[in-house]
Amino acid sequence: MNNFDFSNNTRIIFGKGVEKQVGKYAQPYGKKILLVHYGDGVVKTSGLYDKLVDSLKQDGFEITELYDIEVNPEIEKVREGCQLCREKEIDMILALGGGSIIDTAKAISVGAGYEGDVWDFFIGKAVINEATSILPVGVVLTLPATGSESSSAAILTNKDGKLKRDITHEGIRPTFALMNPEITFTLPAFQTAAGGVDIISHVLERYWTLESDVDFSDRLCEATIKSVLKNLPITLADPSNYAARAEIMWAGTVAHNGILGAGRTEDWGTHMIAHEISGMYGTTHGATLSIITPQWMTYVYQEDIPRFARFATQVWGIEPNFNDLEGVALKGIEATKAFYQKVGLPTSFTQANIPTDQFKIMAEKCTMNGPVGNFKQLNTEDVLKIYEMSS
Repeated sequence: MNNFDFSNNTRIIFGKGVEKQVGKYAQPYGKKILLVHYGDGVVKTSGLYDKLVDSLKQDGFEITELYDIEVNPEIEKVREGCQLCREKEIDMILALGGGSIIDTAKAISVGAGYEGDVWDFFIGKAVINEATSILPVGVVLTLPATGSESSSAAILTNKDGKLKRDITHEGIRPTFALMNPEITFTLPAFQTAAGGVDIISHVLERYWTLESDVDFSDRLCEATIKSVLKNLPITLADPSNYAARAEIMWAGTVAHNGILGAGRTEDWGTHMIAHEISGMYGTTHGATLSIITPQWMTYVYQEDIPRFARFATQVWGIEPNFNDLEGVALKGIEATKAFYQKVGLPTSFTQANIPTDQFKIMAEKCTMNGPVGNFKQLNTEDVLKIYEMSS
């Protein structure tokens, strides 16, 4: 196990009706709030938006809004949000939504006090450090998937160049997250399934490590994945099942709050490869991961066959066979692919109706700063082969 320094300062307020307490948790940060939300959909039809706004106004908050955020959030809306924060002298940002909304809020929190273009942070031209002015961010979560409600990362798309890039810093973790599983009852089946696959993928990026002696966090990873595998089909069959929705929501947070990666060298190759699909075509993130993950696994499993065999036996319950670890490992990969198909997500570009004529460009963009991944470092040719295998 590697040395590590772990902390997570996001306060999680979880359960039925907790969104009603938003004023209580926003109070310490000031009265001027930038409310970031989708603008329509569930937050409006469910009445959540009206309840939240009415509650905040009754508590004396002054609200400025930023909405019409896309599924893969874009830099232009962040720039707009930064300008609003300066003009309105915003004290804190409240994200009402899922990962796209939260990542937009995080990026604004960094860019609002920066004199240059906020995209500078995403391309390494500017660096977040102790001197960076960062506005506090609060969250009312509506879609469990990205774990952004307590993570130290944010991901944005820039249509100029069709790039999808990220920033990471402890300072952008939300100060609090209000999480009521009831809010997720009306999520469409596709978004529910894509969110579940995103959660699994966040765990797998930690699980695929070459580190030895990480048995405790291995078991945490396996348990988190198994909980999603059990409860995701339940939510799809019975969308109002509170118990299953609660398990998924909490698993989404644990998957990406940092605890599962403590002491491990994480991979993230799958995410980097999948990001280029979203950057190019605007595809839902979970649906890009369902395409890439099984083929990435097939491409790299020989780096550590025993670990892949463990995954097959501990997560999927496949019968151990110490005389054929490779066969066991391959069954685990097939089980993963079959599950993604079972919950209605694509496992190929063709199934997702995504063009296959830009693979070379996507592979070059993916590796423009060097090889991706740590379990097996992947260069441009490797990434190209994985795209081709996924066609």
